[in-house]
Amino acid sequence: MDSLFNIVQSILNMGASVMLPIIIFIVGMVFRVPVKKAIISGITVGIGMIGINLVINLLTTSVGPAAQAMVERFGLNLTIIDAGWPAVAAGTWAQPIAAVMIPVVLIVNLIMLALNKTKTLNIDIWNYWHISSVAATGFIVTKSFIFGIICGIAYTIFVQIMSDVTAPKVQEYYGLEGVALSTGSAQGYALLAMPVGWLIDKIPGINKLDVKPETIQKRFGIFGEPMIMGIIIGIFLGLLGGYDISGILQIGMTMGGVMFLMPRMVKILMEGLIPIQESAQKLLQGRYGDREIYLGMDAALATGSPAALATGLLMVPITLFLAVILPGNRVLPFGDLATIPFFAALVVPSRKGNILHSVLSLTVVMAVALLMATDYAPVLTEMAQGIVEFPKGAAEITNLDTGGNFSKWVFYKLSQLVASLL
Repeated sequence: MDSLFNIVQSILNMGASVMLPIIIFIVGMVFRVPVKKAIISGITVGIGMIGINLVINLLTTSVGPAAQAMVERFGLNLTIIDAGWPAVAAGTWAQPIAAVMIPVVLIVNLIMLALNKTKTLNIDIWNYWHISSVAATGFIVTKSFIFGIICGIAYTIFVQIMSDVTAPKVQEYYGLEGVALSTGSAQGYALLAMPVGWLIDKIPGINKLDVKPETIQKRFGIFGEPMIMGIIIGIFLGLLGGYDISGILQIGMTMGGVMFLMPRMVKILMEGLIPIQESAQKLLQGRYGDREIYLGMDAALATGSPAALATGLLMVPITLFLAVILPGNRVLPFGDLATIPFFAALVVPSRKGNILHSVLSLTVVMAVALLMATDYAPVLTEMAQGIVEFPKGAAEITNLDTGGNFSKWVFYKLSQLVASLL
């Protein structure tokens, strides 16, 4: 087990920019892509991921301090701290069951592909931690290794199904041909937000309000440009954080830069994926007729959309406001505020890019997410104990990515039920 754990950690420590080129090359060889083209595709995808990570880092290092400034300015005092996904991911990989889950996820995925029960080949190995976190939850709550593995397998099947179901809209709206977004956080939020969005679309008056980047640009000219939208949203966050004029303008320009650069980074990554996807389709059609295959990728690809980014950034102050007024909530949102655009990844396509409807849908879901994250805190605190340095003043930690994720919370409650019967 120690040897397997060390191997897994070595792979993960290389990071997505190294892992993805290797994986893309291997997948290319499987789908009979010429060696030269497979190498170029892998390197291109890796470079695209480096670019995406640079822009995401720019986003998080700007939104994080702004969120902290809002917390301090408005005197929020809640005892459970949202430590963010990195803390929970670290706590997850430290569990003995986590190392086992990588081969388990791959095997389940390949079996489902062979039996034609899924169209998605999930190559986003780094984000297998979402599945491992469910397995770790089952293990921690029930003390049963076997039950933890069962939870992980069941969640893998859920991820595959959600990837298949949401892929057509993802491809249509984002222009990501042959791609499915297989990130557990995006799927968990979409599971609640999509039906909520459907209901919102039935409300007279609201269903007529079409707030897309395209319609904003059509009606308001330059203010509908993605970079200008980013600047406006950044200025809004700076004002809420009580920044001085210099700070407000800096965060405004930074958000404008994020809005401008992210689509270009995603485009680079997609240039590398297209030859793999085309070869996969050609090979499968030769063997199975019209059968499709999707490459399961990180929800970070969705942040190339101005609507997804705008929705996520607008949800930052809304989430903080909900934390203050929501009865029963004990979570102080912080670490995962900058990752809310990822939560919006599958919501925005379901609302056809309507920012208003996406924000309304996520507002309802985020209220539920805060209560779930409050409930989930004891397990996530135990998971991270001794692995993660707790934020100052935190009695417990949780996060929005896992603790506020409806699909993961269901497995948490199921684990509690099984534990009570053992």
